[in-house]
Amino acid sequence: VQLQASGGGLVQAGGSLRLSCAASGRTFSIYYMGWFRQAPGKEREFVGAINWNGGNTYYANSVLGRFTISRDLAKYTVIPQMNSLKPEDTAVYYCAVKKTNYDYTRDYNYWGQGTQVTVSS
Repeated sequence: VQLQASGGGLVQAGGSLRLSCAASGRTFSIYYMGWFRQAPGKEREFVGAINWNGGNTYYANSVLGRFTISRDLAKYTVIPQMNSLKPEDTAVYYCAVKKTNYDYTRDYNYWGQGTQVTVSS
């Protein structure tokens, strides 16, 4: 599976950004599509995920109520809508694919290249 992420940029605190991640290749193997982020000097952390077939979504506590993940089945694309952004949301955001149905917070199989999100105060 190949992943192409886009949509990052610079936004002021309180603003919104929409990312996207398009999957290609062996897309029939997708169970979850997830998003992670890594800020400078910090470990990569789970942000959210969507069950590809059922559409159930899962979020880290830090983004719950602010971020919403949806999917476009026809385009094999996942779209996180990020609202009420905070400076602490600044990070490189990565999309990823997991082929198995356990623990959507880790052990992803394929990764996109990352897209920078910067939130100014």
